[in-house]
Amino acid sequence: MASADRPYRVGLVIPLQGPAGIFGPSCEAVVEMAAAEVNRRDGILGRPVDIEVIDGGAPLGQVASNVARLLRAGRIDALTGWHISSVREALTPIVRGRIPYVYTSLYEGGERTPGVFCAGEIPWLQIAPGLAWLRDTLGLRRWFLVGDDYVWPHGSAAAARLYCRELGLELVEEMFVPFGTGDFGPVLERVDRSRAQAVLMLLVGQDAVLFNRQFAARELHDRAVRFSPLMEENMLLASGAEATAALYVAAAYFNSLATAGAMDLMDAYVTAHGPDGPPLNNAAESCYEGIRTLEALHQAAGSADVRTLVASADRVGYDGPRGPMSMRNGHLQQRVHLAVAEAHDFHVIGALDPIRT
Repeated sequence: MASADRPYRVGLVIPLQGPAGIFGPSCEAVVEMAAAEVNRRDGILGRPVDIEVIDGGAPLGQVASNVARLLRAGRIDALTGWHISSVREALTPIVRGRIPYVYTSLYEGGERTPGVFCAGEIPWLQIAPGLAWLRDTLGLRRWFLVGDDYVWPHGSAAAARLYCRELGLELVEEMFVPFGTGDFGPVLERVDRSRAQAVLMLLVGQDAVLFNRQFAARELHDRAVRFSPLMEENMLLASGAEATAALYVAAAYFNSLATAGAMDLMDAYVTAHGPDGPPLNNAAESCYEGIRTLEALHQAAGSADVRTLVASADRVGYDGPRGPMSMRNGHLQQRVHLAVAEAHDFHVIGALDPIRT
């Protein structure tokens, strides 16, 4: 039994390097704020929350060994954070049944490990209704898919193939590139030749930034729309206003989202970090949801025991920046919105209705 006067230590796995390192500073800043909020509400099970930052952008083996070492030393009581699915797959066997793990990133779906709770968006909430809206509103039917070569893009591409068939769309070509690609010339040549009306982007961080810049440099934005389930404010800023025309994004959170919870979060974030703090974005906000989810799980269970947390998870519910949140089958249920890039910001068009294919 953990002592009530010992901090509840949360391992925060976020990328501090590599293509996704662009998210790291914002994630760390918002979690500091989230932990302070929870501590003002008496912590988790009466224990003050402490954060241990773990670099999720390091090589997979190093991330896994760092988490295993912290767990053996009793330095973490839970795990959370935004990181790619390959990292999640490396960490799940280490923490399974020992500590709760709230995975906050959007991902390909299908995670069923007991004690792993998923707070992010999944393809049928993002990609399927986004494709349907773009078909019905803009008449887009010919699609080209480009993704990084790892778990999330491949899993999401498999889902996209199904959605395209069900929605009467043509997926003319798919290409996957190494994570950390700098030259998208060969991909863009194929996009050009394909005469696709739209590109489904399954690229992460700096990869998406460079793709956007090179896409615009070839003036392909005059002929093809881009749609992504992963494009947040840092990536938009880094891409540059001239590289984000006709770019649509589906996500559960944008910092321009005009809900009471989203505006409260923005106000609190600016108060905590000032107007020049790291930009608040979807990846960072997901880490805020990770801390809130850990708090709600423990409140529902009244215990830190993993089996008890799993058994009581379907009673979890709270209102946050994304709106009303509830847990079902280890996944947070949430509303997803469609937005279009406008220079360095997103204009939220409206909520997407989930469709079952």
